[in-house]
Amino acid sequence: MPVLRMCLSLCRDFGLILDAHENDQPFFLYTGRGPSSEAMHLGHLIPLMFTKWLQDVFEVPLVFQLTDDEKFLWKDVSVEETYQLAYENAKDIIALGFDEQKTFIFSDLDYISLVPEFYRNILRIQKCVTCNQAKSIFGFRDSDNIGKMAFPAVQAAPSFSNTFPHIFGGKRDVPCLIPCAIDQDPYFRMTRDVASKLGYLKPALLHSIFLPALQGTKLKMSASDPTSSIYLTDTNEQINKKINRYAFSGGQDTIEKHRNDGGNTELDVSYQYLTFFMDDDDKLKCIKEDYESGKMLTGDLKNELIRELELLVTHHRECRAKVTVEEVRRFMTPRALNFKAQK
Repeated sequence: MPVLRMCLSLCRDFGLILDAHENDQPFFLYTGRGPSSEAMHLGHLIPLMFTKWLQDVFEVPLVFQLTDDEKFLWKDVSVEETYQLAYENAKDIIALGFDEQKTFIFSDLDYISLVPEFYRNILRIQKCVTCNQAKSIFGFRDSDNIGKMAFPAVQAAPSFSNTFPHIFGGKRDVPCLIPCAIDQDPYFRMTRDVASKLGYLKPALLHSIFLPALQGTKLKMSASDPTSSIYLTDTNEQINKKINRYAFSGGQDTIEKHRNDGGNTELDVSYQYLTFFMDDDDKLKCIKEDYESGKMLTGDLKNELIRELELLVTHHRECRAKVTVEEVRRFMTPRALNFKAQK
């Protein structure tokens, strides 16, 4: 199953969450996204698909943070622009099929003005972390604006259930599970350290594996480089062109040599992408064997990936087109959610 292949690179205290579930005790999911562009790419999908799977399996509430404030502090954009991008990204999140009755999506710029408990927890966290600690954890420099140093507390606060009184009624002891990309680990290591000082539960973490850039398995894709990734707005023609032109091959220099020596699936980006997105485990195993033996050529492997991605992106594009402004409003309105702790 692809969702299990895309995880896990690291977990912290996940066993405690499983124990809570086994004992019929509630917990909640928390994840987020920095709205840096109108179009999300496949790399953004990995932790979101995993989060959706967790919500479906455990039937628990999810709080989804859109850090429009963070992007304003780090990028050359206006507050108004990053705020609008958050709402555009919300459409992509909703299109993945999250349960509206169990999902609350919020913009930091909105939520901090609507719910005082959010800012109160931000202040509590900020008071627990010194400037020297923040510099050590996040690499801040003296030339950075002060907003950057203050922001990690904003990302930490949703880890605690009393940040959401409309969902948990002020309870501070509902466990939190955070599925996210590995680059977010510094934020939540800080959060876990602070939790014990505040008498809160430490959030548990599940880190998903990075989807590499098209140019190589060791490279990170970038939203600012359209050739490094497949966007959820790409047409079938664009997907075909990007895979054929930019996807790094683990094949040999000539067909003859490839037939004799086979390809390297560890280095081949097309194969690595299939491990994330192909549902059929038996077919994936067969592709691996055929490519490594030389029976399958690079062009054939790329065509397998193109078919998978065309189906995925087309389906997402169609689902996103059906998301209405009213639906976004409902997901982003602070409200009670439907889960067993409220029964």
